[in-house]
Amino acid sequence: MATIDGRPAQYGITLKQLRDLMEHRGREGVNKVTEYGGVQEICKKLYTSPSEGLSGSQVDLEHRRETFGSNSIPPKPPKTFLQLVWEALQDITLIILEVAAIVSLALSFYRPQQEELVFDDDETSHGWIEGLAILISVIVVVLVTAFNDYTKERQFRGLQSRIEGEHRFAVIRQAEVKQVSVSDIVVGDICQIKYGDLLPADGILIQSNDLKVDESSLTGESDHVKKGEHFDPMVLSGTHVMEGSGKMLVTAVGVNSQAGIIFTLLGAAVDEQEAEIKKMKKEAKKQRKKKSLTGADDDNVTGNSHMNSPAPVPNKLNESQDAKENHVASAPSSGDSHKKEKSVLQAKLTKLAIQIGYAGSTIAVLTVVILIIQFCVKTYVVEGKSWEKNHASHLVRHLIIGVTVLVVAVPEGLPLAVTLSLAYSVKKMMKDNNLVRHLDACETMGNATAICSDKTGTLTTNRMTVVQSYICEQLCKSMPKFSDIPAHVGNAILQGIAVNCAYTSRVMPPEDPTELPKQVGNKTECALLGFVLGLGKNYQTIRDDYPEESFTRVYTFNSVRKSMSTVIPRPGGGYRLFTKGASEMILNKCAFIYGHDGRLEKFTRDMQERLLKQVIEPMACDGLRTICIAFREFVPGKAEINQVHIENEPNWEDEDNIVNNLTCLCVVGIEDPVRPEVPDAIRKCQKAGITVRMVTGDNLNTARSIATKCGIVKPNEDFLVIEGKEFNRRIRDSTGEVQQHLLDKVWPKLRVLARSSPTDKYTLVKGIIDSKVTENREVVAVTGDGTNDGPALKKADVGFAMGIAGTDVAKEASDIILTDDNFSSIVKAVMWGRNVYDSIAKFLQFQLTVNVVAVVVAFIGACAVQDSPLKAVQMLWVNLIMDTLASLALATELPTNDLLLRKPYGRTKPLISRTMMKNILGQAVYQLTVIFALLFVGDKMLDIESGRGADLNAGPTQHFTVIFNSFVMMTLFNEFNARKIHGQRNVFEGIFTNPIFYTIWIGTCVAQIVIIQYGKMAFSTRSLTLEQWLWCLFFGLGTLLWGQLVTTVPTRKIPKILSWGRGHPEEYTEAIAIGEEKFDVDSDKKPRAGQILWIRGLTRLQTQLRVIRAFKSTLEDLEERRSVHSLHSLHSLRSSRSHTGPWPPRPLSDITYIDEDPTANKLSPQPSKNERDDHRLLSPNTLRLPTHNPQYAHLAPSPANNSELPKPVHETRI
Repeated sequence: MATIDGRPAQYGITLKQLRDLMEHRGREGVNKVTEYGGVQEICKKLYTSPSEGLSGSQVDLEHRRETFGSNSIPPKPPKTFLQLVWEALQDITLIILEVAAIVSLALSFYRPQQEELVFDDDETSHGWIEGLAILISVIVVVLVTAFNDYTKERQFRGLQSRIEGEHRFAVIRQAEVKQVSVSDIVVGDICQIKYGDLLPADGILIQSNDLKVDESSLTGESDHVKKGEHFDPMVLSGTHVMEGSGKMLVTAVGVNSQAGIIFTLLGAAVDEQEAEIKKMKKEAKKQRKKKSLTGADDDNVTGNSHMNSPAPVPNKLNESQDAKENHVASAPSSGDSHKKEKSVLQAKLTKLAIQIGYAGSTIAVLTVVILIIQFCVKTYVVEGKSWEKNHASHLVRHLIIGVTVLVVAVPEGLPLAVTLSLAYSVKKMMKDNNLVRHLDACETMGNATAICSDKTGTLTTNRMTVVQSYICEQLCKSMPKFSDIPAHVGNAILQGIAVNCAYTSRVMPPEDPTELPKQVGNKTECALLGFVLGLGKNYQTIRDDYPEESFTRVYTFNSVRKSMSTVIPRPGGGYRLFTKGASEMILNKCAFIYGHDGRLEKFTRDMQERLLKQVIEPMACDGLRTICIAFREFVPGKAEINQVHIENEPNWEDEDNIVNNLTCLCVVGIEDPVRPEVPDAIRKCQKAGITVRMVTGDNLNTARSIATKCGIVKPNEDFLVIEGKEFNRRIRDSTGEVQQHLLDKVWPKLRVLARSSPTDKYTLVKGIIDSKVTENREVVAVTGDGTNDGPALKKADVGFAMGIAGTDVAKEASDIILTDDNFSSIVKAVMWGRNVYDSIAKFLQFQLTVNVVAVVVAFIGACAVQDSPLKAVQMLWVNLIMDTLASLALATELPTNDLLLRKPYGRTKPLISRTMMKNILGQAVYQLTVIFALLFVGDKMLDIESGRGADLNAGPTQHFTVIFNSFVMMTLFNEFNARKIHGQRNVFEGIFTNPIFYTIWIGTCVAQIVIIQYGKMAFSTRSLTLEQWLWCLFFGLGTLLWGQLVTTVPTRKIPKILSWGRGHPEEYTEAIAIGEEKFDVDSDKKPRAGQILWIRGLTRLQTQLRVIRAFKSTLEDLEERRSVHSLHSLHSLRSSRSHTGPWPPRPLSDITYIDEDPTANKLSPQPSKNERDDHRLLSPNTLRLPTHNPQYAHLAPSPANNSELPKPVHETRI
C-alpha cells in the first residue's frame, strides 16, 4: 500500500463525502457527523490529531492539496492590451475623427478630370498627409489610453496580492500554534478560531466556547448564529466570528468550500451571460431593423458600445442550485453604499466636466456652422459657382476643424490626472504604512475635518504591562514577590490568569535577548500573563493541567459584559469560576475580598467606595487600565462562607446568578504608554485644522489622562470629556430617539468619549457627518480595530483599520489599513490626500487655460479668417501635451509639509478657487492677445508673407507656424505657473524633487522643435529662422512675467461667482445620469441635437473615466475573485452586485461610471420591452442586509434594542 510521510496515501473519507457533509446544518449536521463516527473519527480518517494538528511536512501538505484542492480561487484573467486598445477606440469623438480623416484621405486621392487643368499637381499631392496625420495622432491617443489602463490594472493586481498576503490564520501544526498564510491551509488542518476572524475555509467544530457566527454573507440572515459541537458544528468560509472562540477541523478549502462553490457558479454564470449578451446584441440589431412603430423602447442598445447594460439571462442553473444560491442573488441594493462610492472630488469633477462639455460642444457646433455658411455664401452666392465634386473636401475639412475644437474643449485628461495622481499616491502611501483599499479614500482624506480615533493601539503602543497591583490590602507600584503573597491567594491568582485568558494569547521569548518578550494575541491578556512570568511562575504548566477541552463553560469577552469568565472542574468535585474584567464592573459583583495576610473578609459598600477612591481612581488618573480578578466556587459538600453548595450541575445559562457574589483576588493597573510620535502628530492635525476626538471603552479617568498626554485636551480649554451614558442622555429625547439638534450641541466641544459602546461611536460619526452646523460640512475619518467598529468604519468618509491589532471584520469595512497601527501614519494620509486634491487643481488650472485659448482661437479664427489658425493635427498635438503629458507631470508632485498648514477644504468648497480662476483668465487674456496680434499684424511685424485667406490647398505658411509655435511655447511655460495654486510667487520651488516633471517638459520642448523644423506637410508647419524662434520664446517667457503680475491682483476683489465646481456633491450626483438612463440613441423620442453633441463630448470624457473604472473594476473584481481566504468580499459582493432579477446578475467587470446616477437601479436586468425603467420592483429578498451594514444603525438607539445589536467590542479588552 502506498504511503505518504509514513501514513497510507488513501484517505478514509473522499472529497465528495466531505462536500456533502458540509451541505448540512444544525441537527442534521450533528447526525451526519455522527454517521461518520464523530469528529474524532473524521480526524483519524484524515490522518490528523485534534490536539497536535498536522505534521506540516511539505510532502504531506502537497498530497493534501492534490487530493482535496488548495485554498484559493483562481482569479479572472486580466484584460489583454489589445482588449484595452479596442475599448479606447470605442470613443465617439475619436470615431468621428477617424471617419472624417478617412473621408479626407479618400477625397485627396480622388481627382475629377477638369480639376487637373486648374491646379498645379504639386499642391494637391500633399492633400493626403493631413488625413494620415490625424489618423496617426488618433492611434497615439488610443495607445496612450490603453497603456495607462494596462499599467493601472497591473499595479492593482500587485496591491491586491499584497492585501491577500497579509491575511494569516492560526493553525495547530506539530502541537504548536503557527500563523500561516490563508492560502496554505489544507484539509485536515486544525484551526484556532476567535472573535473577529474571517473564516478561511469550511470546517467542523472540535471544541467551542460561546461561539456566535455572522453568516449573513452566505444566507442573508442578519442574526448571529450560535455554533457548538452538539447542536450546530458546521462553520463556513467567508463568515465572521462575532463572539467566542474554538477549534475546528478544516474539511473543505478553495473551490470546494461553500463560498468557493458560489464563486465558481458566479464565474460560470458570468461567462454564460456574456455569451448570452452577444446573442442578444445580434437579435437587437435585427429588431432595430424591423422596429415597430408602437413606440416600444429597445432599451438594450445604448449609443455607446461600452455603455451597454446587460440584458436579463434565462436562469440556466437548476432549481436546487438556485435555491441554494439565492443568497447571492438577493443582495441588498443599498443606497448608502452608493453615496460613499462617489467621493467629494469625483462629484465636483463630474459637475465641472459636464459644464465644460456643454460649452465646448456649443462652440464646436458654431465653428462648423459658421465655416460652412461662409464657404457656401462665398462660393455659391458671391462667386456664383455651381457645386463641384472637390467642394466635398472643403466641407469635410470644416467638419474636421469642428471636431478638433471639441476634442480640445473636452478635458479628457482630467480623469487621467485623477487616476494617475491617486495611483501614484497609493503606491507612495504603501511606504508610509497606509494600505489603501478604496482609491478615492486617499483624496477624501485630504478634506478630512475630524478624526475619531481609538485609544488602545492607535494612540498608545498596545504593548501592555502590569505596573501596579493591589493584593491583600497591599498596593505595590512594582512587581511583588510571590513569596510575599499568601500561598492560597497567590495560587488562585496564577490559576485565574492562566486559565481565564484565551489560550491563543501567549508571551513568547524574544528572538533577540536584548529585546522585550513577544506578545501574541490579546494584549491585555498578555500583560496579565507577563505578570505571572514576573512573579517567577510559568502559566503554561497550569494550562497543560487544564486543556481547553476540560472547560465546563466559558463566557467570552464582549463589550456588554466587559468581562470574561471560565468555569473549570474543581479537584475535589464541584466547579470553580474565574472572572476578570473592568474593575468597576467586577467589584460590583464581589461579595468577599482577601484582606490582610489573606484573611477572607466581607466586601461591604463602604470598602468598595474606599477601594474605588484610594486605589482604582489614582491608577486611572495615571492613565492605567484597571483589571480586577475574582473567583467563585460551587461545592457538593459543606460550603465555606464564600462558596456555594450545589446538589447537581448549576444552570450555566443563568449568567447573572452564576457570575455573582464573587471573591475578589486582586486589582492590577495595566500601563499602555502613549506612542512617542503621537503628541507631535496630533499637534500637526490641529494646525491643519483637523479636530482629533478620542473614542474609547476605557474609564473616564484613564481616557482623560491619556488624552492630556497626547494633547487632545489641553488644560484650561473649553471642551467635553464624557462617558457613553452621559452622551446618550444628552443626545436622546424623551422617547430615546437620537435627535440631530441635541447632538449638534454636544459634538463640537466633545473631545473624549469614554466607556463608549460601538453604537455610541456609530451615532457620533453619523451625527458629525449629517450635521449642518459648520459652514463647510464635516468630513470624518474613523479608526477602529474591533469587529463592532464595522458600522462606524463603513459610515465614516474614510475608515482606517489597524493592520496588526485589527480584526478581519474591521479591515473589511475600512478604506485604508494602517499596517503599523500608528496614528502618525494617518497624518501622512492627510498629507497625501491634500496633495492629490492639489495636483488635480494644478492640472485643472493648466488645462483650462489651454482649453479657453485653443477654443477661442479656433472659433474667432474661423469667423474672421475662414480657417482655424491652429490646424487639426496641431490641436491634437496640443491636446496630447496638455492632457496626457501634463497630467503625468503635474499629478506626480510630491507632498510638502506646507500642505499641513492650511485648513481642510470641506465638502462644499469650489474646485476652482477664485485664485485659480484669476490665474486661468489672466493667462488666457495674455495668450489670446499674443495670438490675435500675431494673426492680424504678425505678418507685418515679422516681415513674412501672410497666411490669412490662403487657398485651401496652399502649403503651410511661416506666419501660421509662428502662431502655432508661440501658442505651444506659452503653454509650456505656463506649466510652471500651474505648479502653484495658492498664489505663491516662486513657481520653480521644489522643481528638482520631481524628475517626471522636468523630463516630460524637456521632452515636449524637443518634440516641438522637431515638429516645427521637420513637420512640413504632416503638421502643416514650415521651418522657422532663429529670429522667429527667439520671438516665440520671448512670448513664452512672457507668461512667467505675466504670471507674477496676475498674482499681484488681490483675490478678494474677484466676485465669488467666478469659482467653479461649487455646491454640495449630493445635489448633483442624482442629476448626472444623462449619459446612461435618460438618453437612449434608439428611443423614439430623439434627444435634441445639442444633447447629442454634448453627450459625444462627454463620452470622450467617459473613455478616460474608464481609467478610473479600470481601477475600481480591478479592485472590485479582484476583491470578488480573491482567493477563497479573502471571502471578505462576499459582503461587498452582495451589496455591490445587488441584483433583483433572474440569476445570474450582470458581468462583474462592467463597473459604474463616475457620472452615473447612483439612485437608478442599474444593476437589475433591463426591463422587457413593454416595461419602463421606473416600474422596476425589488424582489422581497432584496432587503436582506449584512449585519454590520451601516443601514442597521438606525435600529440601534433604543436601549431595549440592544440585544439585537452587533455586540460592541471595543473597550477594555480583557
